[in-house]
Amino acid sequence: MADAKPGNAAPAKKAATGAYTPSGVSPNRRSRRSYTIRLWAVRHSRFFEWFYHRFADVFLLLHPLWKAIGYNRVETPITFIERNVKGLLFDCRMCGQCALSSTGMSCPMNCPKQLRNGPCGGVRANGNCEVEPDMPCVWVKAWEGSRNMVKGDAILNVQKPVNQSLRETSSWLRVTAQAAEAREAAAAAKDA
Repeated sequence: MADAKPGNAAPAKKAATGAYTPSGVSPNRRSRRSYTIRLWAVRHSRFFEWFYHRFADVFLLLHPLWKAIGYNRVETPITFIERNVKGLLFDCRMCGQCALSSTGMSCPMNCPKQLRNGPCGGVRANGNCEVEPDMPCVWVKAWEGSRNMVKGDAILNVQKPVNQSLRETSSWLRVTAQAAEAREAAAAAKDA
């Protein structure tokens, strides 16, 4: 006890819980504001699902404009807007393959293990993450959010692994280009 320093009372308390936390490091590394807004977005997933479908329709209507300007040219400004909007609302990690519409508006890339197809076996009894004990499991929240959505069973669809080459690109433009291509293919098949 003689060599105990005044500032070392906290590590002894931490040791009593059985959890090791290096001094000066918060177990929840994400900003509290982003985290709070993310949980709010999950609670309002039905509204965001409705809004997303309207937004996707508008983006698809703008496909001729994107095509005329060039998808490569609009990639940078659209990615900037997408990063800021989705970053604020969903704490988006800009993986380039957005799954929000099928994961209850809970971004699976917020999982410390970056699991894309459901929770790991380490979800705590209270529904919190095993890696970040103060954070509810992303997939527990995804399930809750999906139950509010009209197409909530999309959470049961298996997601493809993350293609790291698409990181920091616009999923909005990619989805629009794919939808336009499918629409054009269907029109061509109908005419043939």
